[in-house]
Amino acid sequence: SRMFLVGLSGGIASGKSTVVAVLRELGCAVIDADVIAREVVQPHFKAYQQIVNSFGTEILLENGEINRQALGNIIFSQPEKRQLLNSITHPEIQKEMLKQILKYFVLGYHYVILDIPLLFETNRLTKFMKYTVLVYCDPPTQLARLMRRDRLARAEAEARLAAQLPLEEKRRLATYIIDNSGERESTRRQVLRLHARLEDSLHFLWARLAAGAVIAGLGGLGYLLLRRLIS
Repeated sequence: SRMFLVGLSGGIASGKSTVVAVLRELGCAVIDADVIAREVVQPHFKAYQQIVNSFGTEILLENGEINRQALGNIIFSQPEKRQLLNSITHPEIQKEMLKQILKYFVLGYHYVILDIPLLFETNRLTKFMKYTVLVYCDPPTQLARLMRRDRLARAEAEARLAAQLPLEEKRRLATYIIDNSGERESTRRQVLRLHARLEDSLHFLWARLAAGAVIAGLGGLGYLLLRRLIS
């Protein structure tokens, strides 16, 4: 088995969820970083207790789960607290992503898609990707969709868009572009073409060592493999 990683990203209201839905229909392996980020802060995960110890019980809801809004208010107003939260959650997110990547190695997938909203903003994970894909739409369409979807006034929507790296800038960083400015069927055809191109790619990576790491429980080898995925 050989395989490689593909990083998928977009912008707010650019239609990334539409593209992911088509990829899942095609049977592609998709790892959603947002889902993992929400999972690792649940009460039965290691990061949960570390967060409570660091930020106090006032960030908890009545059911014991973390109040994401309360925690968000803290980290956005205090950069040092944001760094602390990242130092707690990022290692756990990366471990869970690695577990899922290794699972797909064992299952023999040609490629795995990592759905990472801030892939181009952080720029730390792009070096692990053989290819990157941007779900794009033109700025007027993006603004209109955001206003309609979240029922925002124009000024509010523009402020949210201004907080992200512009899609026009991300275009220059991506290997492939899915233009989602038009009809859904047009987007679907582009995703089908991309899938066919990736399936035919010769830039595969040997993954049998990863399978051995899982079977033998050699976690350290797994971390080494993650660092070498695009070599």
